[in-house]
Amino acid sequence: MVIHNNLSKDIERVPTDTMADVVELRLRDYFKRKSFKPGDALPKELELAEALGVSRNVVREALSRLRMLGMIESKKKRGMILSSPDILGAFERILDPLIMTEDALKDLFELRLVLEMGLADILFINVTDKAIHELEQIAKSEVHAPMEFRIKNEIAFHGKLYEIAGNDTLKRFQIMLLPVFGFVIKMEKEVTYGKVTHRDLVELLKKGNKDDFRQGMYEHLKPHFDRLKK
Repeated sequence: MVIHNNLSKDIERVPTDTMADVVELRLRDYFKRKSFKPGDALPKELELAEALGVSRNVVREALSRLRMLGMIESKKKRGMILSSPDILGAFERILDPLIMTEDALKDLFELRLVLEMGLADILFINVTDKAIHELEQIAKSEVHAPMEFRIKNEIAFHGKLYEIAGNDTLKRFQIMLLPVFGFVIKMEKEVTYGKVTHRDLVELLKKGNKDDFRQGMYEHLKPHFDRLKK
């Protein structure tokens, strides 16, 4: 008598990839193997369909996916060209705390904490007296009162740190995560502050070194790290 205990190991799964999935992967591989660069013209739909042995509709669907990712675009008189994709564009469109699960929000919040902890080295390379003065002005305006002000102040201070770092992708990513940061703060049962304040961080930036600042940032964010353990 044959016992059917583990069919998943005995029968090979049927691939679920559609023709468009396969074509998309083949095109990506083709672009890499031929070292296409942004601005390079791509073969026409008909040429690709004939080379791949599929219909133009299948090629068109695969190209549409690449176009949505910002990998290709159409130009007048040139046809399709390879473009430089907007890495964060799609992420920006879907990042909304109202339509995300608590687990997803927690993961993103942890990601932002990691980014904050990693800023020290870049900050000490790019910081200027003018930037420190601007940070001081933000820190001096702090008050331990309404939640709306606290979120606004957090955004202003930490956003300025990313601006000082001088990395446009980092700054843009931080701006994208701000709604998540504000959402998590609003979920707090009580307002908690780290041992190191924004004013303390400014002093560390003025008189300390990157290791001092990194430790100070950890102490500043510690209530958030502690909350993640619960």
